[in-house]
Amino acid sequence: MAESEFDIIRHYFARHRASRDDVLAGIGDDAALVLVPAGRVLAVCMDTLVAGVHFPPETSAAAIGHKALAVNLSDLAAMGAEPAWATLALTVPENDAAWLAAFSDAFFTLADRYGVQLVGGDTTRGPLAVTVQAHGFVTPGKALRRQGARPGERIYVTGTLGDAGLALRMTDPGDSWLRTRLDFPEPRIEAGLVLRDYASAAIDISDGLLADLGHLLEGDRLGASLRIDALPRSEAFLEAMQVLDPDRRGVYYELPLSAGDDYELCFTVAEKHCSEMEERLAGIPGGCRWIGVVEAEQGIRCYVDDGAPYRPAVTGYQHFSSTP
Repeated sequence: MAESEFDIIRHYFARHRASRDDVLAGIGDDAALVLVPAGRVLAVCMDTLVAGVHFPPETSAAAIGHKALAVNLSDLAAMGAEPAWATLALTVPENDAAWLAAFSDAFFTLADRYGVQLVGGDTTRGPLAVTVQAHGFVTPGKALRRQGARPGERIYVTGTLGDAGLALRMTDPGDSWLRTRLDFPEPRIEAGLVLRDYASAAIDISDGLLADLGHLLEGDRLGASLRIDALPRSEAFLEAMQVLDPDRRGVYYELPLSAGDDYELCFTVAEKHCSEMEERLAGIPGGCRWIGVVEAEQGIRCYVDDGAPYRPAVTGYQHFSSTP
């Protein structure tokens, strides 16, 4: 078992993993030395996961290791960036060899999938918290931004919505698809790279569709109408609704609109590009679904299939509010 911070780093985080030619110095020096390729822009993002806030205390070490990196890769996907490097600040209450092994194995499994090299970080003792900073490349002028949508453009999302939120509500989701969606979200990197050619604006859905779509629209002072019966829901979600929400009016509508943690992409596309974009995304895991239209009038208006308006109970997760 490792006995010190440096033992932990050596045993669990400095072992051979993805090795990139653009890393001149990584773990083991006071700072990393990395090369940004000529003609590329560096995209940088960072997220912190805190036990009891961002994941239930009983969450497995593997799930935490995966998710800590995945949520950052999701941010890079929303920018249309290609992942490259990451740093990790890990605070743990004790030196638990089994926990550290499971955490690092899951972290590096996802990192290796996208060619991400861990180039540094910090390890401390304290209440469980994980901070990851991820770095990626994008061609100048091709980065996706939250600003840029225009009235009349279509609003799309990747994947399915509400799965993670439903898993949190269920007493025992077990090893179900819903629990997997909560604990092991898939960053939509491939979709983000395709969307650089089509999307006018994009954001990842971490705090709920209404909250994050609102962030996308507010910079340009725009609004939207959403067809909430068109929101993509997984088969596992629909099966659970037959028991939990048979009248299809409560969490059936609310969770896809307001629950976070699905880490899908929400984006806007001019109508002339939609057919080609849909065809290209159809061959990528997660695909996409048209859910609404950007409008000049500010605010987000929700409608069911018969055209009746629907007023959501909540708008999404907020860190510093007593009401979610």
